[in-house]
Amino acid sequence: MKNILVILIAIFLVSCSENLDELNKNTKDPLEVSGESLFTTAQKEAVDQVAKQHVNWNNTRLWVQYACETQYRDETNYDLVTRSIPQGHWSRMYRYTLKNLEEAKAIITDTTYPSTENPAVKENKLQIIELMQLYSYSILVETFGDVPYEEALDIDVLNPKYDDADAVYRDLLDRLDAVIATLDPAHGSFSTGADNMYQGDVASWLKFANSLKLRMGMLYADVDNTFAQTVVEEAVADPVGLIMTADEDANYYYLSSTPNTNPDHVTLVLSGRSDYVATNTIIDMMAGLNDPRMDDYFTEASGGGYVGGVVGNQNTPAQNWSTFAASIKTPTKPGVIFDHIETEWLLAEGAERGYNVGGSTAESHYNAAITASIVHWGGTAAEATTYLAQPAVAYTTATGTWQEKIGTQRWLGLYNRGFDAWTALRRLDYPTLPVPTAAQSGFPVRYTYPVVEQTLNAAGWSGAKFGGANDLVTNRLWFDVADYSH
Repeated sequence: MKNILVILIAIFLVSCSENLDELNKNTKDPLEVSGESLFTTAQKEAVDQVAKQHVNWNNTRLWVQYACETQYRDETNYDLVTRSIPQGHWSRMYRYTLKNLEEAKAIITDTTYPSTENPAVKENKLQIIELMQLYSYSILVETFGDVPYEEALDIDVLNPKYDDADAVYRDLLDRLDAVIATLDPAHGSFSTGADNMYQGDVASWLKFANSLKLRMGMLYADVDNTFAQTVVEEAVADPVGLIMTADEDANYYYLSSTPNTNPDHVTLVLSGRSDYVATNTIIDMMAGLNDPRMDDYFTEASGGGYVGGVVGNQNTPAQNWSTFAASIKTPTKPGVIFDHIETEWLLAEGAERGYNVGGSTAESHYNAAITASIVHWGGTAAEATTYLAQPAVAYTTATGTWQEKIGTQRWLGLYNRGFDAWTALRRLDYPTLPVPTAAQSGFPVRYTYPVVEQTLNAAGWSGAKFGGANDLVTNRLWFDVADYSH
């Protein structure tokens, strides 16, 4: 009798519903999202991916030996497979960044804004989205080489072809020129809350676009010098200008609470783990040069002084070695994807190559970059002057070719920016890094492709220059003509 009563009540309740579909609706999630909110999400995903230190997604800080591991040491020893590192990077750049940006572009294009909004604002939004896509693709190409590009974001193409890395990169530069020509600083773009880099300031986005052009153009210096010189000199001469001061840096501003903190705060603090310590590579070099940034980068070891772990070893317990300074671990530390310090390094290199970069010498840009870096990390101009006066640091007396001088100091100055330091190291081949104690391969100069691509898109993967049996971490990409064999 009780069961019959329950059934009758259920029938009554269902019969009272005019629309059964209403019962299946999720009332907690929005039915639609704005293009602006998708842009905000994609912007964070892109910066998170290049800014974080994480064994599952970004090993570049381990490879350039800013940090090494403690209990687990696979990634320090160039193991990309155990934790599927390429898959993590691939997914975050394609699925969470590029696809969200593509959807944001489509929604904003189709959105009818109030009649009071200037159409130029909408166009600026679309161009900024385009710029973030170009930046994201540049990271993918610099990481893997050939990648899906023309068919990559087409939902009707399940197995996109891989496009030639050089051709893709040149096309990105063409599209970048179009962005620079179209962005209009006389009008606004995203609101402050939607843009956590430049708060919608179009003039700042233009400087970032032109600075990105400078960086991408320099990538060709060893493989197509004429092309590189043309692109670099166009960027330098453009009245748009370059990122030359700290307030123009391309920073992503994180918040103080999860899930919007700097990802390093999650990895190094909230995780409650001690998986990483400083390497003896960087500690010993900085100590030998009396580098004033030592206490800005690292803490002292438990036994006193600055002590780096051995790359490739189990460096336990972590307290025996120097770890990361408090400023590295703060939740609101900005994520940097380009800054005025990097501009100076690029201009120093351009001057050495004989490019017209405004008349200043390589030495003056070298000095400016080092000074700006020391001040950025909390030092003083006086400390920079003292540091630069040392024969081992001064441009005229430091050891080696200009590649070694600039490459070594740039590596020190790019600390905590793994992807950018890795690319600079592959290009200039300095400084010389020791081989990890249990290295599984030679120095990785590219990521291998994700295993899922090998299984689900075998035709595309096999057609890539470094696909199939040639999918090795030691195969140099098109811009990397020097053999990194240190």
